[in-house]
Amino acid sequence: MLSTSALTRGMPQLLRTIPCRAYSELVTATTSPTASTSTSKPGTKQSRPYFVPRNTRGNLPVYTDVRNAGGRHLTLVRNVEGNVAELAKDLSQTLFEKDSYEASKLKIELSQAKHLVISGGRWKNHVAEWLRAKGF
Repeated sequence: MLSTSALTRGMPQLLRTIPCRAYSELVTATTSPTASTSTSKPGTKQSRPYFVPRNTRGNLPVYTDVRNAGGRHLTLVRNVEGNVAELAKDLSQTLFEKDSYEASKLKIELSQAKHLVISGGRWKNHVAEWLRAKGF
């Protein structure tokens, strides 16, 4: 039987010293340092008073919550940066047409100064698509 030192003797030094990296370290290591952050894109912090950053998996932070044994459906938008009240106002005005049935059922509340709670229906896909269309 060979010992572990005998197995690694023939391997290059580089292969023996590679540290394990987390996902976030890989993402930051692969981003180019030449990318300019001063350019203004739609949906960035410079063009709106609020910003909805994506989560660690790269998805929008829009979640569903079912309460009362399926009798109450909530949509949560979490970790909003900036003016959350302005995001709530924009959502309520532009998510659905003004006199539609959905617009009359839509209720938006602020929670803990960084989160939105949207009730009145199953709006997760509508909210996520609205945020994508805005450039988030």
